Amino acid sequence: MRAEEPDVKMRLLKAAKRLFAEQGYEGTSVRQICEEAGANVALVSYHFGGKENMFQALFETFFPHARIAEFARTQHDPVEGMRTIIREVMLFQREEPEMIILLNQEIALNSPRIEVIRRNANPVWLQLKEMLREGREKGVYRFRSLDHTLMTVLGNILFHKQRNYFTPILSGEPCDPMADIEDTIAYVLRGLEYSGD
Repeated sequence: MRAEEPDVKMRLLKAAKRLFAEQGYEGTSVRQICEEAGANVALVSYHFGGKENMFQALFETFFPHARIAEFARTQHDPVEGMRTIIREVMLFQREEPEMIILLNQEIALNSPRIEVIRRNANPVWLQLKEMLREGREKGVYRFRSLDHTLMTVLGNILFHKQRNYFTPILSGEPCDPMADIEDTIAYVLRGLEYSGD
């Protein structure tokens, strides 16, 4: 049984992630998660202590904490920092679409679980804000309002995931996710009036 535990725990988390994204947190029962994972219902309490803790465990497992910590430790240039944050956030959106759906649902509902999201996402947004502040201070970026600029940059990074909604009005050009990341970086830097390379 001991050798199987990590596998069961991961199966439960993957099932929860998929079902929460499809049906919403409130619309998903522990029983459904266990059926999806092929696990006994008691294992949710054993591994997580309940559905709320399972929600937190999704972030502990699938959110890129190590990449964020590495960035905070090594990145001090506001331009390279901006490039890195945009790239990492957009790669995370690509790698974990179910987590993005779940995040969007919980934020739109202003759910009680919003604090779990803030605890995990705010360090990234604070680093982004710091890159903007520092870039303006060094004369690398030009903008009037830090808060407005932060929200505009976030919109550029995050809103492109709503592409499916806009499919009827798009041109039908093939989507190249890596090129989209580089285009977003270039667009944001131009908007910040960065004139370097």
